[in-house]
Amino acid sequence: MQARTDFKTVTVSPATRDFLSEPHQLLINGRWQDGAEGKQLTTYDPATEEPLTQVAIGGAEDIDAAVKAARQALQGPWSRLTHFERAKLLSRLARLIEDNTDLLTEIEVLDNGMPSFIARLTIQNIAEMFDYYAGAAQRIEGRTTSPPRHITEHSEALTYTLREPVGVAGLIVPWNVPASTAVLKLAPALAAGCTVVMKPSEETPLSALVLGQLAMDAGFPPGVVNIVNGLGADAGARLAEHPEVDKISFTGSTATGRRIIQAAIGNLKKVSLELGGKSPVVVMPDADLAAAIPGVAMATFFLQGQNCMAGTRIFIHESIHDQMVEGMAAFAQSLVLGHGINPTTQLGPLISLAQCNKVLAYIESGLSDGAQLVTGGKRLERPGYFVEPTIFANCTPDMAIVREEIFGPVMTVQKFSTTNLEEIAALANNTVYGLSGSVWTQNLSTAHALVSRIRAGHVSINCHGAVGTNIPFGGYGQSGWGREFGEEGLNAYLETKAVTAQL
Repeated sequence: MQARTDFKTVTVSPATRDFLSEPHQLLINGRWQDGAEGKQLTTYDPATEEPLTQVAIGGAEDIDAAVKAARQALQGPWSRLTHFERAKLLSRLARLIEDNTDLLTEIEVLDNGMPSFIARLTIQNIAEMFDYYAGAAQRIEGRTTSPPRHITEHSEALTYTLREPVGVAGLIVPWNVPASTAVLKLAPALAAGCTVVMKPSEETPLSALVLGQLAMDAGFPPGVVNIVNGLGADAGARLAEHPEVDKISFTGSTATGRRIIQAAIGNLKKVSLELGGKSPVVVMPDADLAAAIPGVAMATFFLQGQNCMAGTRIFIHESIHDQMVEGMAAFAQSLVLGHGINPTTQLGPLISLAQCNKVLAYIESGLSDGAQLVTGGKRLERPGYFVEPTIFANCTPDMAIVREEIFGPVMTVQKFSTTNLEEIAALANNTVYGLSGSVWTQNLSTAHALVSRIRAGHVSINCHGAVGTNIPFGGYGQSGWGREFGEEGLNAYLETKAVTAQL
């Protein structure tokens, strides 16, 4: 049985139509301009495969110009603003985002394919992020501490610390949640007093351009926020290696993360990486199935599985295995696939033909390796890159669909019989990744004991992927370096300077 589809005529607001008809350029030093080579790229609606608009793309020369502008702004009036003045700008930008929620929501849906209810929540959340970091900017404080003994033996002394911006930050943004990922880097960087050069994904550049215009409307000085659309191998590589960039924050694949690290060696710039995941979901025998069946299913299928924290390795106790799998299959078959603009849509398309083919290849791999296809497994026979929500049972740890990040709506289920928490945790930890995970049980002692044994940066109990603006998020192992969101997200853009004064 296929998942249901709902493909209605797509209609968008006049503001969105006007935006799509405008020229889309690079933002460098407070001015919109074409790239140095005059190149353009067409962006497509993945639900229809139809072109949306064209955007200018930049290369190394444009990155150089943007970094120069950011460096000059860092040393200019921006550096003399107080924490409170920066906070006012961030709050003003939050209000402008709220005023443009409908535009940003529709742009996110058209460019990425996500359902509109997710896009709207995402835009509301990015306004909250700017408000959160506006407050955090006002609390950037040093502290006093004991001065060195060899100084105080001869005279009085004072030692204190200062928190200062890292400098020019390069922000490389992925395509899966483009507006949200852009802001969870942009907001703390600006709160810390950094200037930024952002490179959106070439797949989804549009929401970043709206944010750039709103930042200018909010009053950020020229050069503080620069946006250079471009290809990763060109603009992204130059940004990562640039000797005048002090920090890179990258979200994307683990393979690309390794290349970012190599590029950053030149000037030993600071690097934050939020990379891949293959998150475990453990369903204990006493789990509340009424909550666990839809909750675990959406842990895999949320955003069509195109999210780094997707729960794609499902471990179910044998006593409830069949009932759980049957329930999740029925749930998957009930999901409405369609264009994200339609309010009934629950799952949208994959981002591109290349991603669609990659996911289908993994499905074929699962079949070849002997996994049991419970439901799904096919691309819909109509325009758009739609793949049915897919569940495999009888999976084993050696299968590619279990080991490798698919980034699509593909769930792998493994059955376990033990009640030994060490053995269960060993199953969950049998991966090079460590980004997210969840445990489903009505016994909170079991839940907390098992959570403490799972090696991942974010583990939920009786829910999955419960991220929030104030909750640090990041991974163990090959899921990355550092944390985003919350206080840790701000600290990633700050240096600590110690000062000792002999009195």
